[in-house]
Amino acid sequence: MRRLCALTCAVLSAAGATACGTTTSTAGFKGAEHEAAQTVADLQADITSSERKKICERDLAAPIVAKLGGVKGCEAAVKNRLAEIDNTELNVESVKVEGDRATAQVKSVYGGKKQIRTVTLAKEGSRWRISSIG
Repeated sequence: MRRLCALTCAVLSAAGATACGTTTSTAGFKGAEHEAAQTVADLQADITSSERKKICERDLAAPIVAKLGGVKGCEAAVKNRLAEIDNTELNVESVKVEGDRATAQVKSVYGGKKQIRTVTLAKEGSRWRISSIG
């Protein structure tokens, strides 16, 4: 369970947003790559507006949500993590799609420090969902 909470924290830290509503641009991507990048943008928007339910039902992959105890357990974990997030910017640098899996290189700036992390996404139904942060 500790690893799952750490994963949720990593997902939210990598995709945290500023209170002023920073957005993630998806304009440079097309097709499935655009759809996967849009999931990262949606996550950032949902974090900005503290939409815990949307984060758990729409943005995170079902296995993560299930391991956190379902939507209610996920919402509780997200609520705790959102209180710690501030002043982070995101930029999706690249997206690579292979079947029902995708990886996105996401640059975050937090406290003036830049990091590039690999975000893994899984296709669930017609929507991409975040399954891990590397």
